[in-house]
Amino acid sequence: MALRIKAKWNAQKLNDVSPTTLQENAGAYAFIAWRLALDAAKNLHGEGFDYDSDRERIGVITEYTIFALHVADRVVHPRLDDEQRSIFVQALADRFATLMQENLEEIAGPGNYRSPFIAVINARGVDYAELTFDGTPGYDFYRYLGHQVLDQMGETQTNRWVIDQVMELDAPELFDKARKAVEELFDSGHHSGDEEG
Repeated sequence: MALRIKAKWNAQKLNDVSPTTLQENAGAYAFIAWRLALDAAKNLHGEGFDYDSDRERIGVITEYTIFALHVADRVVHPRLDDEQRSIFVQALADRFATLMQENLEEIAGPGNYRSPFIAVINARGVDYAELTFDGTPGYDFYRYLGHQVLDQMGETQTNRWVIDQVMELDAPELFDKARKAVEELFDSGHHSGDEEG
C-alpha cells in the first residue's frame, strides 16, 4: 500500500488541546485514515480477493475506518484527559460519518447513510473495548478486524484467506501509518513535510 500522506501540522497548535484544535486534528486524521481505509480495500482486490458488489467494498472500508478510529482512540489515550479524548473521538466519528455519507451519495444516490454507519461504530466499539492494545494492537485486535472484513466480503474459496491477509499485512501497515499520523498531530516533537507512507 504505497500512499503519500501530508503530515505537516501547524507547529503553534501542536500543544494546543482546545476543543477547536481537537476537532481540527480529528478532521485531519479522518482524511488520512479514510485514504488509508480506501487503499486497504483496494489492496485486497489487488491481492486477488473478490468483491461481489459496491456494498461489500463499502463494508470493508467501514471496517478499516472503524479500526483506524480505535487506533486513534488508543494512541491519544495517554495524551489527553477524558473530556479531551471524548471531544476528539466524537469529532472523528462525526467526520467519518460525513465522509461515508458523501461517498455513498455519489455511489448509491440520496439516502441516510450516517445513522447506519454510526450504529456500526457503536456496535464495534463494544467489541474493540475488550481487545488487547498495549502500545500496538494485540493478536485479537487484528483477528477481530480480519473476521469483520471476511463477514463483509463473504466467505468464498478465494476470500477464505482474507483474514490472514488482513492480520499479517494490511492491518499492521494501516496501524503503523495511522499511529504515525496521530503522533504527528499530538506530539510537539513531530512535524514534517510530505512523507512517503
